[in-house]
Amino acid sequence: MEYLCRNFLKLEVNSVSSVHTKPSVKSIVKDFKQLTKVGLSISVVFTSVTGYLLGAETIDYTTIVLLALGGYLMVGASNAFNQVIEKDIDAVMQRTKKRPLPSGRMSTTVALTIATLFTIAGITILYIIDPKCALFGAISIFLYTSAYTPLKAVTPLAVFVGAIPGAIPFMLGWVAATGKFGIEAGFLFMIQFFWQFPHFWAIGWLQFEEYNKAGLHMLPMDKKDKGAVVQIIFYTCIMILMSIAPVLKVTGDLYIYPLTAVIILLLGLLMLYYAIQLYKTEKNTDARKLMLASVFYITIVPIIYVVDKFLH
Repeated sequence: MEYLCRNFLKLEVNSVSSVHTKPSVKSIVKDFKQLTKVGLSISVVFTSVTGYLLGAETIDYTTIVLLALGGYLMVGASNAFNQVIEKDIDAVMQRTKKRPLPSGRMSTTVALTIATLFTIAGITILYIIDPKCALFGAISIFLYTSAYTPLKAVTPLAVFVGAIPGAIPFMLGWVAATGKFGIEAGFLFMIQFFWQFPHFWAIGWLQFEEYNKAGLHMLPMDKKDKGAVVQIIFYTCIMILMSIAPVLKVTGDLYIYPLTAVIILLLGLLMLYYAIQLYKTEKNTDARKLMLASVFYITIVPIIYVVDKFLH
């Protein structure tokens, strides 16, 4: 009798424990958002939509919805694949060790299933808009997961490779609106392409010790020194020139007023100022200011472009 009671109590304790460890709907949703990086995905959707508004002669809201959904799925798939590949790396970094996969809250199989379904659905939706959109979406996912992600553990050149899929959203919106890839889409691509270097190298500076511990190469020449900041300054200057080039009427149908160019120039100079401050001080506080200024830049500049277009 005593044996039966002990086993009954043990069964009850295990039953209660299993109830308490069962994940809630809220935690499942939270893990899903972390896996697909909802915040980043939404920012990409925003950039794509502004690119569409720049290129569209008449606004088709169905296309906007499809572009937003396809873009979100495309970025979500890339992030999910990335976290599957970097599961062990994420486990050793303070910033990422609590993500769903390294923490054990989500299995690799579930993450891969989500990533695969997102890829298929995203490319299909972009194909409905235009086959070229689907092609660029597929290229973006492929480069991000098959080139950029593994290269981070090999060479600092990974940032250059990663800048290619990262620069596609702005351009993708224009292609969705016009059905063609021309000089206008090319310039939108180049603006976002060159913007990524000061942005991600500022993050690389802030997280240098963590990345170094995990064996990731996220700064030029793998060094947290003035040489890295010189490259940040250089690419910031190129980004500024690309952003104001449309004022010269050398970018086809993409044109901005001189006043608009001045405003964009001032925003670029703000980034350049913080980059120069980082060169002088080499402090994390200035790297953080540069990173925040870069986020502000890539958020407000597309809006300014759209407002300028509708003032023409």
